Amino acid sequence: MAEVWKGKTTIELITAKLMLREGTLTLRPLQEEDAQILSTLINNRNILDNLRDYIPYPYSLSDAFSFISLAQNETPKMSFAIIHEDHFCGVIGLVGLSDVYRRTAEIGYWIGEPFWNYGIATRAVRLLTDYGLNELSFLRIHTGVFEYNTASMQVLAKNGYVKDGVFKKSVEKNGQIFDEHRFSITT
Repeated sequence: MAEVWKGKTTIELITAKLMLREGTLTLRPLQEEDAQILSTLINNRNILDNLRDYIPYPYSLSDAFSFISLAQNETPKMSFAIIHEDHFCGVIGLVGLSDVYRRTAEIGYWIGEPFWNYGIATRAVRLLTDYGLNELSFLRIHTGVFEYNTASMQVLAKNGYVKDGVFKKSVEKNGQIFDEHRFSITT
């Protein structure tokens, strides 16, 4: 096992499986065994109302297996299970952009409602941001947050992301129009 220390973050390479750790929080590759808990946690309107519409509702076990299969075939690994104190509690990932944006990635994440308000999202974003900027050599990571998701805005701000601007009336979710707040961090 090789370990690379970056402040409080440990990046561990264990038999070709990338694991990112900080204290009791681990980001690890998704496994087929995660499918049931993934589909159970994400089948919650309080979570789905903050995600893009390409994520189906209801979210079936088959949807979970399909997503996990896609994540397992990523090179490099950019989608991870969020594990807190040995409990699967969400998913976090990067999507690398292309063409002139090839050094930019978009970050996305969700935490199951039973695990809200424990600082898990903040720590997971910190780990993945460090990995994206320092190990994958992205120069910029950004995301969009629906105007009513102030908790996610706070998570990003705590991790050094800055608000680039507000895209007025740019999102339609559940038949309503909302602003999208754009955040980014650069090297």
